[in-house]
Amino acid sequence: MQFAKRLEPLQSNVFADMDIAKAKALANGREIIDLSLGSSDLPAESHVIEAIAESLHDKSTHGYLLFNGTQEFRYAASQWYSLRFGISVDPETEVLPLIGSQEGTAHLPLAILNPGDFALLLDPGYPSHAGGVYLANGQIYPMPLREENNFLPVFEQIPAHVLAQSRMMVLSYPHNPTAAIAPLSFFKKAVSFCQQHDIVLVHDFPYVDLVFAENPAQASNPISVAPSIFQADKTKSISIEFFTLSKSYNMGGFRIGFAIGNRELIAALRRVKAAVDFNQYRGILNGAIAALSGPQSGIKINVDSFQKRRDAFVNALHRIGWEVPTPKATMYVWAKLPEPWSNNSIQFCKDLVENTGVAASPGAGFGKSGEGYVRFALVREPSVLEPAVGKISQFLQLVH
Repeated sequence: MQFAKRLEPLQSNVFADMDIAKAKALANGREIIDLSLGSSDLPAESHVIEAIAESLHDKSTHGYLLFNGTQEFRYAASQWYSLRFGISVDPETEVLPLIGSQEGTAHLPLAILNPGDFALLLDPGYPSHAGGVYLANGQIYPMPLREENNFLPVFEQIPAHVLAQSRMMVLSYPHNPTAAIAPLSFFKKAVSFCQQHDIVLVHDFPYVDLVFAENPAQASNPISVAPSIFQADKTKSISIEFFTLSKSYNMGGFRIGFAIGNRELIAALRRVKAAVDFNQYRGILNGAIAALSGPQSGIKINVDSFQKRRDAFVNALHRIGWEVPTPKATMYVWAKLPEPWSNNSIQFCKDLVENTGVAASPGAGFGKSGEGYVRFALVREPSVLEPAVGKISQFLQLVH
């Protein structure tokens, strides 16, 4: 059979490749400590589960759910956002339910790009950002993220001929995989740049809450200190922002998120979505409503938990002589690889899981500029993370 050429760039996926390596190690008798996926091991809160459970016995929730049926969820999302950032949102025209933010970032290029148009993407960046561009037959211009630039792109380095064909830019801060954060001044610069060049500005914002407090004043406040794109684009002139309940509310498996943004962009994405699916089961939305509008104290518990894990893991790496920066946000540690793997992160991750059972994600899987790094996801308790570093130490000593 012959398949579409657009599938060719999608043959390799960092998560799928590591899944094969993990399965092989498991088959060989290794106990797997999986730090390769950013899938929280923490549970969704009880009031969320109760809302979903109650829905199961309501037969009116068992049918298809069209856009009008999502009104209560859209209202909850708009209220949640307004309380966080002080910016009003119209739930009828500026909110769209999604099956996680990944659905939004993967489908939006279909609404914006014509074949050959450029999308400006972070390199390294989350794989679905590139996947959506490939499906839309667009071109990718990678914006390299360097440690010396605090893992922020340098817009002035984008060639003029690329800008002339660019239709969208995708940002995502706090950033996966580097764990970098971006100040509001950066977002203001990005908004101005995109307005000047008539480029749609996309902000993928799953780690809105996973920012670590470094002083007592912040520690008492569970609300995110990470800026929203609409604090820089208050009129929503060119921007759209994607949210998910996977990280803040531990609802990754429930597949629920939403977009907020410019009403024309929301309408265009809604048209793409309508051609692909309806919406999730209404009970999932009821659980999401409970999460967004109910007690928010669980967020701080989550953040505190990941901060303790971060400290335990980073300190353990330092004790074995692997110097890594202490991340200020997300659930990841972005570590520069030692020799002899400084230019082969994929082989390092394959060798590591084969010899120790510890699974990580190779930096090269997130883009060319990710080579030389490895990403560890802090999705286990310190009592597991610290022994995992012990296994890593033994592996490094074995090789040397």
